[in-house]
Amino acid sequence: MLESIRVTEKLHWPEQELAKKSVLHAEESLMADSKRSSPRLPPGILKDIFTTGTSSYNVLLQSKEEKKHHSQKQSSSACSKRCRKPSKTPSSSRGKDPRKMRTPAPGMSGGTWYCLARQPAVFVTSPVSNPAKFTHDISVTGNSIALPPKPKVKRRHVSTPPKPKPQPQPQPQLSRSFEKDDFSGKKFCILTAIKPTNLEKEKLKFFKSDYTYNPQFEYANPSLPSMLAKHSNVSDRFLKQSINIMELTLQKYGSYEKFEQATGGSLLSKPRIWSHVRKYMTKEGCMGEIVVHLTEDLLSRASMTVVNGCPTLTINVSTAREHWLEGMLRHEIGTHYFRGINNLQQPWNSWTGRRKLELKPNNPTEEGLASIHSVLFRKDPFLWRAALLYYTVHQAGHMSFCELFEDIGRFVQDPNTRWDYCVRAKRGWTDTSQPGCFSKDQVYLDGILRILRHRQTINFPLLTALGKVSYEDVDRLKGLAVTENLRVPHFLLDQGRYMEHLEKIMEVNELTDQELRELIC
Repeated sequence: MLESIRVTEKLHWPEQELAKKSVLHAEESLMADSKRSSPRLPPGILKDIFTTGTSSYNVLLQSKEEKKHHSQKQSSSACSKRCRKPSKTPSSSRGKDPRKMRTPAPGMSGGTWYCLARQPAVFVTSPVSNPAKFTHDISVTGNSIALPPKPKVKRRHVSTPPKPKPQPQPQPQLSRSFEKDDFSGKKFCILTAIKPTNLEKEKLKFFKSDYTYNPQFEYANPSLPSMLAKHSNVSDRFLKQSINIMELTLQKYGSYEKFEQATGGSLLSKPRIWSHVRKYMTKEGCMGEIVVHLTEDLLSRASMTVVNGCPTLTINVSTAREHWLEGMLRHEIGTHYFRGINNLQQPWNSWTGRRKLELKPNNPTEEGLASIHSVLFRKDPFLWRAALLYYTVHQAGHMSFCELFEDIGRFVQDPNTRWDYCVRAKRGWTDTSQPGCFSKDQVYLDGILRILRHRQTINFPLLTALGKVSYEDVDRLKGLAVTENLRVPHFLLDQGRYMEHLEKIMEVNELTDQELRELIC
């Protein structure tokens, strides 16, 4: 596992790539002698464990920028050798030998990496309280998990990451959903294919036209028509509920902007974000396992991806609010990361295993569960974001970009926020003057309502322990599951409190069991 947490501060989407900020300047660093090792997790193991593509428009934003990465490394390496003595950086360490590391003080500028010692594992002897029961005893640990041994690599003393191998690299798949294979038999990642390459250019045209120009998006890797068609079908099953949730929010707060300020609190500075992240990771016993990167350019609030074999949490500092940040960490780490790590140990951790056991797709359960955890302990846990995403996608299926932008103005005033929601709904399409959408964003509200419908019968700790599975498959899989060294987040340990907050979500959003039974089997 990773032995340190590395935090960068700036990600310029789409021109910059994460690893470019890894150079530590001598004048900005403090010396800290400690014994650490931070071997990189094999990309082949991690590349499929995080299926959070629908939770982030920018989940795969690093794909295109990888082409620029190697030349940047070489130039930064030459500069660093002139400025300081050779030493390994976190990204260049592959061996298990103890070493000294430079540790910049938190909050320093220049896009520095923060390197901290790994915290000891926390062993929980009683992972869940009654009435939750596991079929077999499950050993829950803070951060220990069995992974295949890493190959031994000869130690190299360099100040920056080693030069890349000369052979060309394929476009990396940093975070893949469990999509079916394409016609060539290779994994096809639709989220990479539908990312517009001229987004900023079209945004400028749109705003200059006073919102009357329909963007014409271009794509570096146009998606297969059959795959795009698969995600173009909108649903109206929960349209009534989505509208009602947003109207309830506006009735109480007047506008979304006021709701955001009143319930989210003030925006956090980078040092305070880092402090919150470190406290949360300490509670979950995962300090030293995840690379944390701070940015201002994500369209989403955060994303959990795998970058160069390392689990990486990217946080949008422009949306990181005081009372909402921990909810985001429960979403990304407590749900996506833990379920992904647990999934590695299960018999269904590959496509072959999933097909053999005839598993249902992990969504909408995955995103529904994560979205519930985002609002779980809020004073007013309105399901606003999930509702607006559902509504926006539905309307995009029947409207042009301009019409959609005007339509969602009834719920959101800020033009930049409306642009972001419209882009999410229209991504994948070239001519946005035509009705059409990318429907995956409906998965959030869909998953939330399905889980709330069956909340009394779902074993939530077990649902997390089994990995990337649907709540519908839990009962038949629990007898086949590996039950040792599994991870359950701290907020699931008190089931009584957890269930109380699920009831509060139902109450605040005026959802009834009768209503959900009529909508969902």
